[in-house]
Amino acid sequence: MHNSLDPRQRTQSNMAYLRSILRSGKNAVPAVLRREFHRTLQAAMQVTVRDAIKEAMDEELERDERVFLLGEEVALFEGAYKVTRGLWKKYGDKRIIDTPIAEIGFTGIAVGAAMAGLRPVVEYMSFNFSMQSVDHIINSAAKTYYMSGGLQPVSIVFRGPNGAAPGVAAQHAQCFAAWYGHVPGLKVVSPWSAEDAKGLLKSAIRDDNPVVFLENEIMYGVPFEMSEESQSKDFLIPIGKAKIERKGNHVTLVSHSHVVSRCMDAAAVLAKDGIECEVINLRTIRPMDMEAIETSVLKTKHLITVEGGWPQFGVGGEILARIMEGPGFGYLNAPAVRVTGVDIPMPYAKLLEENTLPQIKDIVFSVKKMLNV
Repeated sequence: MHNSLDPRQRTQSNMAYLRSILRSGKNAVPAVLRREFHRTLQAAMQVTVRDAIKEAMDEELERDERVFLLGEEVALFEGAYKVTRGLWKKYGDKRIIDTPIAEIGFTGIAVGAAMAGLRPVVEYMSFNFSMQSVDHIINSAAKTYYMSGGLQPVSIVFRGPNGAAPGVAAQHAQCFAAWYGHVPGLKVVSPWSAEDAKGLLKSAIRDDNPVVFLENEIMYGVPFEMSEESQSKDFLIPIGKAKIERKGNHVTLVSHSHVVSRCMDAAAVLAKDGIECEVINLRTIRPMDMEAIETSVLKTKHLITVEGGWPQFGVGGEILARIMEGPGFGYLNAPAVRVTGVDIPMPYAKLLEENTLPQIKDIVFSVKKMLNV
């Protein structure tokens, strides 16, 4: 009956109900709250990686007036991938700054601003273009805190899309995780999910060290469920902590960025054959959470690393070396294996591109070969 009332009748009915229970005494207000509380709970919701990154920057810009964002087309055009949508209108020209196509120039400005006590967030349209700025990133940002004996922090975030994307060919598709992960003084983050992106970017902006924040174009539009906790403005994910995305006891798959999706899909395929993979999302390249990897290998006795980057001196090679040098080597029942991108520049042709990057079938094949099934 109540649902058939028109809006005015429904309002009058609700007011009459409220007056009646208020007359009933001191327990009236709790009664109202008990009746309505389920409507105000903030449930888990679907959020794209793009919006999670924007939300993290928005919250940190609001929280700390020292934070500002600069890069090509980040203001009026709202970012090449619309990651900065709405921020210029909210914070204005002094906090959201469009720059010329001159990475070496605006990166130098940002590093200087960080040395002066501000907290810049530098957006690269592609991390391939950060090569123009590598002297500022490595020689100035990464080394100054150490060279000053801890007196001069450089609190800066370098962020943007990294790694492969469809149809962008050799000069726009390489992964820089191993490049920047090689450098002492930098922290290097490579998120996968929306929750990763928000929690880690907020931590990166607050960190007193320079942070290279490697996003991925493929993931920007992918929605993930975000918990009620992660929707809070106080939500942070500590840099340097990996996450187990899927539990298993037969083999450990370690990955980062968009390739985690391939590992999750491969694990689902293998589960149909009774093979349970434990999938570890690294989230941070430097510092690397070797404790999480070793703990998983102790359980599964098998290790495969999966990455989109090149094999030589890659992230997977570093993990295998550390396992070899540490207690994890004694846990293995078979040699650890890498699944990587092919050791060539990225082709443009779609079929060649697909065969250059790790596919689900490659992961499945490597697991079955390792387990002799």
